Amino acid sequence: MAASSSGSSISAPEAVQVLVLLLADESSIVREASMVSLKDISTLNPLLVLDCCSAVSRGGRRRFGNMAGLFHVMAFGVRALDKDDVDSSFMAKLAKIATAEMISSKELNADWQRAAAGLLVSIGSHLPDLMMEEIFIHLSGSSSALPAMVQILADFASADALQFVPRLKAVLSRVLPILGNVRDVHRPNFANAFKCWCQATWQYNIEFQPHSALDEDVMSFLNSAFELLLRVWATSRDLKVRISTVEALGEMVGLITREQLKVALPRLVPTILDLYKKDQEIAFVATCSLHNLLNASLLSESGPPMLDFEDLTVILSTLLPVVWIHNDSKELSNFSVGLKTYNEVQHCFLTVGMVYAEELFVFLLNKCKLKEDPLTFGALCVLKHLLPRLSEAWYNKRPLLVDTVKVLLDEQSLGVRKALSELIVVMASNCYLVGLSGELFVEFLVRHCALPDQEKSHLENLKETSRSSNTYYPLAYRRFEVKFGAVTLSELRSICEKGLLLLTITIPEMEHILWPFLLKMIIPRAYAGAVATVCRCISELCRHRSSNSSMMLIECRARIDIPSPEELFARLVVLLHNPLAKEQLPTQILTVLYYLAPIFPKNISLFWQDEIPKMKAYVSDTEDLKQDPSCQETWDDMIIDFLAESLDVIQDTDWVISLGNAFAEQYELYTSYDEHSALLHRCLGILLQKVDDRVYVREKIDLMNKQANIAIPTNRLGLAKAMGLVAASHLDTVLEKLKEILDTVGQSFFQRFLSFFSDKARVEESDDIHAALALMYGYAARYAPSTVIEARIDALVGTNMLSRLLHVGHPMAKQAVITAIDLLGRAVINAGETGASFPLKRRDQLLEYILTLMGRDNDDGIADFSLEHLRTQSLALSACTTLVSVEPKLTTETRNFVMKATLGFFALPNEPAEVVDPLIDNLITLLCTILLTSGEDGRSRAEQLLHILRQIDQYVSSLVDNQRKRGCLAVYEMLVKFRMLCVGGYCAFGCRGNCAHSKIVDRNLHGNFSNLPTAFVLPSRDALAVGERVIVYLPRCADTNSEVRKLSAQVLDLFFSISLSLPRPVNSSFGLDVELSYRALSSLEDVIAILRSDAAIDPSEVFNRVVSSVCTLLTRDELVAALHGCTKAICDKIKQSAEGSIQAIIEFLMGRGSELSDFDVSRTTQSLLSAVALVTEKYLRQEILSAISVLAENTSSKIVFSEVLSTAARDIVTKDISRLRGGWPMQDAFYAFSQHAVLSVLFLEDVISVLNQATILRSTSEKGDNSSHNLANHIEDDILQAAIFALTAFFRGGGKIGKKAVEQSYASVLAALTLQLGSCHGLAGSGQSEPLRALLIAFQAFCECVGDLEIGKILARDGEQTDNEKWVSLIGDIAGSISIKRPKEVAAICLILSKSLEQHQRFQREAAAAALSEFIHYSDGFDSLLEQMVETFSRHVSDESATVRRLCLRGLVQIPSIHINRYTAQVLGVISVLLEDSDESVQLTAVLCLLKVLESSPNEAVEPIILNLSVRLRNLQVCMDTKMRASAFAAFGVLSTFAVGAQRETFLEQVHAIVPRLVLHLHDDDVNVQQACRNTLKQITSFIDLEGTFALFSSHYFNSDHRGDYEDFVRDLARHFTQHLAPRVDAYMGASIQAFDAPWPKIQANAIYFCSSLLSQTDDPRILALYYTQVFGMLVGKMSRSADAIVRATCSSALGMLLKSSNSLMWRSARLDRGDSSRKGS
Repeated sequence: MAASSSGSSISAPEAVQVLVLLLADESSIVREASMVSLKDISTLNPLLVLDCCSAVSRGGRRRFGNMAGLFHVMAFGVRALDKDDVDSSFMAKLAKIATAEMISSKELNADWQRAAAGLLVSIGSHLPDLMMEEIFIHLSGSSSALPAMVQILADFASADALQFVPRLKAVLSRVLPILGNVRDVHRPNFANAFKCWCQATWQYNIEFQPHSALDEDVMSFLNSAFELLLRVWATSRDLKVRISTVEALGEMVGLITREQLKVALPRLVPTILDLYKKDQEIAFVATCSLHNLLNASLLSESGPPMLDFEDLTVILSTLLPVVWIHNDSKELSNFSVGLKTYNEVQHCFLTVGMVYAEELFVFLLNKCKLKEDPLTFGALCVLKHLLPRLSEAWYNKRPLLVDTVKVLLDEQSLGVRKALSELIVVMASNCYLVGLSGELFVEFLVRHCALPDQEKSHLENLKETSRSSNTYYPLAYRRFEVKFGAVTLSELRSICEKGLLLLTITIPEMEHILWPFLLKMIIPRAYAGAVATVCRCISELCRHRSSNSSMMLIECRARIDIPSPEELFARLVVLLHNPLAKEQLPTQILTVLYYLAPIFPKNISLFWQDEIPKMKAYVSDTEDLKQDPSCQETWDDMIIDFLAESLDVIQDTDWVISLGNAFAEQYELYTSYDEHSALLHRCLGILLQKVDDRVYVREKIDLMNKQANIAIPTNRLGLAKAMGLVAASHLDTVLEKLKEILDTVGQSFFQRFLSFFSDKARVEESDDIHAALALMYGYAARYAPSTVIEARIDALVGTNMLSRLLHVGHPMAKQAVITAIDLLGRAVINAGETGASFPLKRRDQLLEYILTLMGRDNDDGIADFSLEHLRTQSLALSACTTLVSVEPKLTTETRNFVMKATLGFFALPNEPAEVVDPLIDNLITLLCTILLTSGEDGRSRAEQLLHILRQIDQYVSSLVDNQRKRGCLAVYEMLVKFRMLCVGGYCAFGCRGNCAHSKIVDRNLHGNFSNLPTAFVLPSRDALAVGERVIVYLPRCADTNSEVRKLSAQVLDLFFSISLSLPRPVNSSFGLDVELSYRALSSLEDVIAILRSDAAIDPSEVFNRVVSSVCTLLTRDELVAALHGCTKAICDKIKQSAEGSIQAIIEFLMGRGSELSDFDVSRTTQSLLSAVALVTEKYLRQEILSAISVLAENTSSKIVFSEVLSTAARDIVTKDISRLRGGWPMQDAFYAFSQHAVLSVLFLEDVISVLNQATILRSTSEKGDNSSHNLANHIEDDILQAAIFALTAFFRGGGKIGKKAVEQSYASVLAALTLQLGSCHGLAGSGQSEPLRALLIAFQAFCECVGDLEIGKILARDGEQTDNEKWVSLIGDIAGSISIKRPKEVAAICLILSKSLEQHQRFQREAAAAALSEFIHYSDGFDSLLEQMVETFSRHVSDESATVRRLCLRGLVQIPSIHINRYTAQVLGVISVLLEDSDESVQLTAVLCLLKVLESSPNEAVEPIILNLSVRLRNLQVCMDTKMRASAFAAFGVLSTFAVGAQRETFLEQVHAIVPRLVLHLHDDDVNVQQACRNTLKQITSFIDLEGTFALFSSHYFNSDHRGDYEDFVRDLARHFTQHLAPRVDAYMGASIQAFDAPWPKIQANAIYFCSSLLSQTDDPRILALYYTQVFGMLVGKMSRSADAIVRATCSSALGMLLKSSNSLMWRSARLDRGDSSRKGS
């Protein structure tokens, strides 16, 4: 009954009408929700939905804005109709609505039209005849809706082919008459319809008997349509019409009669082919249609092919370029379409090939012969595709294909070459490659394996190779122009490489063709790029045939066109040159040599078996080789050694001569710019070294000189090294040749000078010749036998022949001459090593030559040779070192000249590092060599050392990192060499220990001290000026650069180790401390060991240990010298070094200050004060003052402190101390003064007294008349500012002593600062911010002083916040930090601040209350104090300041937990009162405090006021403040835990009163409110006592923020309520309905959904009678009138839910009243 009444009393039609109207809502979520609801309702009462939709649709788009949505709903409703509910008249009405709307516009394919078409298709699924009849009505005449109607029929055919095809005749009978009048713009729609109809027919025929639907009439209609489309539409000027027509014709060709198709072919084929002139997508459509046409005309089962092959040639000729075009496209957007088109074309050719195999073969070959790129490429691709598939049919045609492919081998198009390469591989796999033709095809692949990466270089290679007339190149290029398309050279090369490997590895039949033919491919210059691939293939062949090596040798010798072993060896050895070559070329070559060993002399095999694996191992890891800059040089030397040892093993003179001839002949294989030429020179040179025939040697030397391009540096160097190798056995022959060259090309300096103005090219050519000659002379001397070299060098130098080589301008030429001079010097040194030593004549002149060549020419302005110039200078320094090392010794003038010219290199920049770093190393080596080779005795050498070190000081103390590092490294290296001099001789090249170069010190002379003063043997310690040197290098021990720190520590260690080993001055007391000195030196060496090991150690600790050792090692005089020279060290340009210098001085003064005399103290003080005046950095100035303090503390402190105090007093009055450059120096002096033990406490007490007095005066002025206190206030502000400034200085500079003073007065200082903080925040609020900033600075300094870093962070974060809450919170945070870190200070601070609550100044009361409210939490150890604070708080909760009230309440709830129970009742009483405070912030604080108190309150304290509290909390739950709402909900949940016993039943009503509100706010706008409601719901579960609530509240959608999850939860909760709490549903409904008018739209929506869920779940007739109609009506009203989208959307969903519920059944058969419908429609 209830269900019936509710269902009949509601106005379901009205609701559905509103939902339908909401389909046109402006909000997308409302439209979506209404559509979902309507679809849900459609499943229950589709007729009602259709009624309402049809009612609003009468006005069309002009009256309803979302016809698309409306038609979607109607289509869904029609599909939901049961078979029995389908009313043909009503369906006809709906069909008319849809068609009427469609014919009302000339638009096509609009969204609403597609939706209307969907409605008609849905109607057709029930009543296809009715739908078609409706459409047929509009298929006559010239209606603008014709295209749309036809499109509907096409959609219906695609959707339901089985119902459409039986009615195809009716469709065609109505469509055909109007086809002739269809305009071009609509023809694509009609053509698409025919395509869909034909596809449906094919589908129908699959399901049933073939052609069962195609009776004679249908066939007639199809034939007629086919004719019209073919004759008229296919010839349209509109491209879209032609495309769609061809697509339709392609589907129709299989359905029309054979006769008609045969007749249509002459017209249809050209029509399709014409479309290939367009883009890719059109070509794909055309190809698909063409494929269908070929299948229908050629593969028909009902008769022979309709097309002769002659007729197909046009089609095939058109398709071939399509392959080219679509293979050429690599764009991602077109690649997929292009690939599909390519595959369809291949299918077309395969279809033709299945019928006309031989004719197609001949056709394709003929197209290849035309040599038109598109046709040739297409034909080759088709051949590649069809060759495996038609292999049987084409087997006898192999010679024709081979001959055709031969003709194409010289084709220039990369695309054709690619297709040809792929075809060759396919031909090989089908055994088409045999004999000479097979070799020709293999050569084609090899040629393209040699292609370069860049197209430009490819053209150059083609031109270059074409010029070489004698090169083996059977396939000569006749054209230089190469056609580049989408195929790149790298792609073509990769295809050919893979193809060649496939032939070698996977096709056994190719073995006899590849071997030994591939050996020919190694030699030609044009195929050099393919050697790696060819070698790999040869290795594979040899590996397969390793068991039959004798047969391999026979096959090689049997063919005269195969290169000889000598030619192969010469070629492969030179090609080994690049160790980093691509494709692991060196490894492949070595592998081939390993396998080809049997074709070489027999005794070479064993040697190669041992040596080749070693060489392969060296080049196996290219990544490691890339990191080695000398890998190329090392590898070239390995190749030469490999060749030399191979020649030694062979021991066959004739074979060696033949190999030399092969080397000579292969010069033409390498360009002059090719680095392989340089290696070829060296290979020929080492071979000539093994030959005794002088005539042969001279002939080959002439050839090398002729073939070498000395303008190329690498070629020039290779020639020079080759000449040197030859000179090892034929020195006179080489020198004779060099003299001949020099005499031939020599010219006077004057002639050269004139040529500079006439012909610059001749100058450069002359430079190249002279550079080459210089190098050849140098290497000849380097490799020549030492026993015969002296006379040749003396002749070369003594006759001034080298001067003819010095007038070169190009940097590379200069480098060559310098290298030659260096090689001469090394030749002299090498001769000395072998016992044939001799002095180098005119050595100083050679040094001058080198230094001249090292400088930049003033006229060298043609090009920038800066990088090469650096290389030249580096080589020059190395050559200088070599010349300095030989006899005779340097003169003083020459030494100074060399140093002056070279020391400036220390200032070079870091980049380019690969050039600069070796240059600096060479410079340091030169300086060390000068030191080792200069001086006659110990004193002179010490003076020389100090001279060089002082020259380097400017770089040691430079601001630039790299200069300091270089300077320290140079000092270290020179001291190492100097110590070696003092210990046991020296080596000019720095060798450690015994070596052949060492020049031994005469120990007999050193031991005879009675005969010779020690000063002539070793220098004295004083000669080293240790003190002066230490203060120079000690700052570097604290440098920012770790390498500099390490080097400087080693420098100091070397100085002291040398000093301890030197004789001590007479009457020196140094001997008393020798043991202590050695212990300190050992400690210093331990530190250096740590630095060398790169152990993780603090640099400051290392520096301290270094300073400690140095302090002990210095003598008194050295200490004084170091202190006197400390000014420069303290003012070091590096901050850390300056700090380290100050630290070292302090260490010296503290450790050995008592040794200083009054004069020394005076001098030291002057040095330190000079540093103070020079240093502007505040920190460094402070450190210097600390050093002065240490000096004063250890001597006299009175003058220092009095001067600082008097100066400070004057500066405050007379100067703007904030603008002094570098800060106020006297402020730093204050720091030192505040550390004095006597004055610090008195100073602090005085400042605190000033602060307290200022506070009292300010409070008094607030009470009285301010007009009489203007002058007093001004004086007070000055005093206060001075006091705060003094406090800041004290806190920052007090040090340990000052900190101790502050710690003793901590409570008074903190209380004063806290109160001042309140006052200053009050002033900041009125716009006076300067006092606050000054106080914060002081407060920060206080925190730093006492170590309260946390307070400092708090101040830094929020100190300048002027907002009331922020600064109150700031003080509370400070108090909390103090309470944790200094609990013993809390009592004293609280006593002072408690009295401050009585003051009249509001801001100070608030500051005191803020601090006390936090301190009380830590007062558990002071019972009396706690009692006093509780009384104070309780008394001030009525303060006029809301902030004080809040803070006092907060303080009450902060009572320690062990005492809180004693005061709980008192605190709860205060909270209960403040819950109704007039200030909302106080109310919020009361709620938050209630939450905290309830955590530990006993039941007996809460029970008396639980109802009072719950009522007041409920009032706060509707507050607009989100935090208030969240806290009130949370507090109610906590309060529920106290409702036990007698209070439980009373509190239960409060619970049920709040449940609806909790449910609604579960999806509140605020996340915190949501979480509070979730927690509270869980807490009150015991009161609700629902079965299954635990699982419900544990579900994922209970904790989800998503709207859909919330609605799911509400539905489940409503079901629980209606099942288990039926008596409470009434109250819940009432509370929820009240929330329909809540101020939050989301809460309104939640209330709507909750109410609807309850009503849809309940079966209580009373509830339904009371609320169903009411809620339903309210939903309808809100749905139509609410301004909030979420409310309208929720109403839509709720209405759908109510209507779907089982509580309303009558409406499911309800229909829209016709009168209402008519009114709606009107």
